[in-house]
Amino acid sequence: MRRTEPEGRGPVRYGPPAPDPGLPVLPELADVLASAAGRTYPEPPGGGPILREAAAGYWWRRGLRSRPEDVAAAPGAQPLLLALLAAHGGDVLMPRPCPAWWTPQARLLGRPAFHVPTSAESGGVPDPYALLETVRRIRAEGGSPHVMLLSVADDPTATVAPPELVREACEAAVDEGLHIISDETWRDTVHEPLDRPLLSPAEMCPDDVTVISDLSGALLPAAWPVAVARFPTTGPAADRRARVLDILTALGGFVAGPVAAAAAHALEEPEPVTARRARANALHAKVADAVHHLILTSGALAGPPQAGRHLYADLGPLRARLAGLGVTDSMELEDYLSERLHTPVPGGHRFGDELGALRVRVDTGPFLGASPEERLEALEADDPLELPHVAKALKSLGSALRELR
Repeated sequence: MRRTEPEGRGPVRYGPPAPDPGLPVLPELADVLASAAGRTYPEPPGGGPILREAAAGYWWRRGLRSRPEDVAAAPGAQPLLLALLAAHGGDVLMPRPCPAWWTPQARLLGRPAFHVPTSAESGGVPDPYALLETVRRIRAEGGSPHVMLLSVADDPTATVAPPELVREACEAAVDEGLHIISDETWRDTVHEPLDRPLLSPAEMCPDDVTVISDLSGALLPAAWPVAVARFPTTGPAADRRARVLDILTALGGFVAGPVAAAAAHALEEPEPVTARRARANALHAKVADAVHHLILTSGALAGPPQAGRHLYADLGPLRARLAGLGVTDSMELEDYLSERLHTPVPGGHRFGDELGALRVRVDTGPFLGASPEERLEALEADDPLELPHVAKALKSLGSALRELR
């Protein structure tokens, strides 16, 4: 059952892609992309003025006053974060667990990455006291912590950090001289936004926070890679943005012209885009609740899903049964469930979990159907859980979990 690493692989452990949205491309966005298909040149480094202005407007509508000159775009979140970390320098702190693609960026740069435990209430934001202790320890050992990564709407835990926790963690980080990079990819996928308000760190620490967002979270398909960053409007941010543009230029990190046109249109949030997003959020929330129920009834653990298109399940209570199947850690658990469900189920080892953990991220997208027609049917259904293909997929998960009781 244990997987071996391919020969020739370096020290970077590559994580899984973002959760599969499970829905076809919005026709209006496909039309915009097609109309720009004749563009033979990419965007300039950091994105052209139309794309950056659309991103500034997107953040302005969310209470973050922004100008096009405060924005940079890249062909995906990975090169954008890599450029940001390279521009800032120093050691990197991040929550445990964290998005699977964060740690490889620091390792590619040869930077130490330190994982800080999160609170029992939510993931994505380091516990403030654990953060202070980690910073003290790093400095005592000769390190130089410069950057803290966090995500208020989190992958993998699917939780939304309460505003008071975000405030305490950000104040602790700023007091220690850390710059905060806030990944807000999933902020527009909160299941109950009125009951679970989202507070951006940039609202409380405007001079010390850079916000990034991968548009594949709620606006674009993952096959059209675009991510945007909003830099502070004061202090050394202009110099850091210029450095990021230098790095993106060296990497060839230019957004494709046709994709930029679709991204700018999506960021302007016309009614078809917002309507699709609202329906998709409601659909994923309903399926996530059903998956959550199956996990709990199996005897495993999972927090109530609050955002995104996934859950984070802890199968630790089923450890004895899993051990009898030869499953002793998240890597082996990933293999076991992926084989049973015929779809990848990323194990917790990819998210910075401690060794021996039995945690997995369960994406809701694959439960929506195998074909575009089935997925659109789920999107338009009054109760998608009654659709045969959705019910069948959920039944498969339930069967796999019942075997572990």
